[in-house]
Amino acid sequence: MFAIPLGDDGVELRPLEPWNAEEFLAHMDRGREHIGRFVELPDHVTDLVSATAFLQRYAGKTAADAGRLYGIWADGTLVGGVMFRLFDTAAGNCEVGCWLEATMVGRGIVTRAIRVLLDWAFDVRGMHRVDWVAGAGNTASLNVARRLGMTRDAVLRESYLYRGVRHDEEVWSVLAPDWHKLRGASARRSRSS
Repeated sequence: MFAIPLGDDGVELRPLEPWNAEEFLAHMDRGREHIGRFVELPDHVTDLVSATAFLQRYAGKTAADAGRLYGIWADGTLVGGVMFRLFDTAAGNCEVGCWLEATMVGRGIVTRAIRVLLDWAFDVRGMHRVDWVAGAGNTASLNVARRLGMTRDAVLRESYLYRGVRHDEEVWSVLAPDWHKLRGASARRSRSS
């Protein structure tokens, strides 16, 4: 197994796999209310069987090169996750997503984790476009897209039916050439500091 440190604060990124089902369920139970405000994941992960099934589905996606799932651990405790929800190497397009427990919000953890995914998608896998789709009311998620330098492409009016209510969704993206420029500018700022 591998772990990628996301800074010097004890937060790391690791694969989230079926053998993590009990820990995943405990994490969902802790974060159910906060995570469920915008993401349907807690509605589907309600017991050990459904937690295992969700993780197994992503293990299948990984095996088919159609998606991937990673957990975010802080000091050894699972507190969130990031994913390639869709991953299409033939088209060169993918979609990233995330969730995080309320106690971890505001530390830049998701932004750091998604940067790792973007670097891998563009530099290793040769993707051309990465999408970020979030509810129009999910300010925290939209702010991550902004911090990553993504461009807002569209608002899909009432496209997401969640808990009986239709919500607008925003589609943001970053293209490989733009990401490489953003990283170069960030590296130049770091060297001049």
